[in-house]
Amino acid sequence: MTVAMPRSAALAVLGGVAVALALPPWGFWPLAFLGVALFEIALGEHPTGRQRLARGWLFGAGWMYPGMAWMWFLTAPGYLVAAAMFAGLHALAAYAAPTGRWRVIGRPAAHLIVEAIRFVVPFGGVPLASLAIGQAGGPFAGAVRVGGALLLSWFVLQVGFALAGPSPFVPRMARRRGATAKAEPHGAVALAVALLVVALAALAPDGTGGAGGRTLHVTAVQGGGPQGTSAIDTSSRDVLDRHLAATRTIAPGSTDLVVWPENVIDVPVLEGSAELALVVAEARRIRAPFAVGITDDVPGNRFANAQVIVTPDGEVVSRYDKVVRVPFGEYMPLRGLSEALGAPTDQVPRDARPGEGPAVLDVPNGPRLGVVISWEVFFGRRADDGVDRGAELIINPTNGSSYTWTILQTQQVASSRLRAIEQGRWVVQVAPTGFSAFITPDGEVLDRTAVSEQSVIRRTVSLATERTWYGRIGDLPIVLLGIAVLAWSWRERGRAAWVARRAGPL
Repeated sequence: MTVAMPRSAALAVLGGVAVALALPPWGFWPLAFLGVALFEIALGEHPTGRQRLARGWLFGAGWMYPGMAWMWFLTAPGYLVAAAMFAGLHALAAYAAPTGRWRVIGRPAAHLIVEAIRFVVPFGGVPLASLAIGQAGGPFAGAVRVGGALLLSWFVLQVGFALAGPSPFVPRMARRRGATAKAEPHGAVALAVALLVVALAALAPDGTGGAGGRTLHVTAVQGGGPQGTSAIDTSSRDVLDRHLAATRTIAPGSTDLVVWPENVIDVPVLEGSAELALVVAEARRIRAPFAVGITDDVPGNRFANAQVIVTPDGEVVSRYDKVVRVPFGEYMPLRGLSEALGAPTDQVPRDARPGEGPAVLDVPNGPRLGVVISWEVFFGRRADDGVDRGAELIINPTNGSSYTWTILQTQQVASSRLRAIEQGRWVVQVAPTGFSAFITPDGEVLDRTAVSEQSVIRRTVSLATERTWYGRIGDLPIVLLGIAVLAWSWRERGRAAWVARRAGPL
């Protein structure tokens, strides 16, 4: 005997799946608004605490399990646990938000807060499959230059909840969820505030000026090779040789900077190595410095993941060590416990040492580069760190060759788009097996390569020194506003309940 899923539970799951389908690689961005609206319909006006928890978890699970499916190839147990945990955060948000007519204000704020939590915990944050990533290719992405990815996430939540909540603009059939559901002005006000964000985004400074029209000729090199391979099963020399072969197609004097991806050189010590000598030879031939991704050894049986600037004179003049490491990819959290539980810790035999320096690289006689290595591009604060210290261009050397399918790679391109808009800077993303691309300050993707192909892409990019509003305020004000709005919605709900009691029969 089969038991049918209750209608409200099915709507919650369907809403989550719709949000997931708004994400890359699917990219149907309007579905995020529909998904949140379906979740509102599933919750209804006066659900119990248990119903809010259950439907919130189902919504989050429908969203996170497809949106984070790439993680299966990193750690299958970790994927199952992480998606369930993040779904649990949205269950808590559904529980923490008020019911009644003030839910249209409180629910978006509560879910914004848990999205902000995902940006910092656990393990420094896992901001994947976020609502903002699904909007990178949509018409509202400009909101990030006002308040970053969190403001864009709130926009999606607020519009979705308002459309299906107590809004006078929703068809009657969409609001027939119970005898007490009715239109209220709260939905109209909430939609007006959300539309104000869009207007501010159109008027806000885009950060692209201030460099006096200076440009830089940049060449990005993708060596190609098979996808779905792990580092411990791959020859580092093969990776280097593929990038050297592609680089040899670059004509001397044709570029100001050559950018190689993350992890192209893997040596115990870079200085004096044969691998460095090969890069120097190409830099001399082309007459341009190289930004090269390296992995080298550090004390304590650990390694460092860094990007360095190599000059035609053979000097390594600038270095940035990756600050935000990939949990279960570059280091094993709780290694002793993981080993006791039988987790495959041998896939990450050594932990990466986190860097401590600013997110910049200096090119001799050239601009200062902001640098976010791979995973770091998902964190707006890392790109902001580089631009805050004078970066006029952002590079994102990355390595997605370990992952089958293209869920992670396409979400990374979307994140590069958000970082470009947030900061008003060109972003150069370059990967050994794809995707590599140039992203304009308004988020347009140019010259995107195919997975596994060997390719050299070139662009003349504009430099910039001005700041966007997000670059000046960061994420904290948006988080504080979310907390304040949630508290205010509970206060107003409590006051309305008190008035109703006072107005009751004596």
